[in-house]
Amino acid sequence: MVSYSEDKDAYLKRLRRIEGQVRGLQRMVEQDQYCIDILTQVSAVTKALQSFSLGLLDEHLSTCVVEAAAAGGKEADVKVREASEAIARLVRS
Repeated sequence: MVSYSEDKDAYLKRLRRIEGQVRGLQRMVEQDQYCIDILTQVSAVTKALQSFSLGLLDEHLSTCVVEAAAAGGKEADVKVREASEAIARLVRS
């Protein structure tokens, strides 16, 4: 079972909204919209993806990582390392 199962519908709704924003960007380019307006929308999409990522990361830390840490052993080490690597990827992006 994945940690976001209970909120899956909400996550999918957010992703569909982001998908719509990206399609809007495509339309803006097709319609030769002003560069700054497009960049403003790119910023909005980027922030939406960051927010989605942070929510999913928080869910993962508070469930998967906490449960693995409570159980201890190799699985705990793996989950903590995975979370650290995911955080590093988010910080670099």
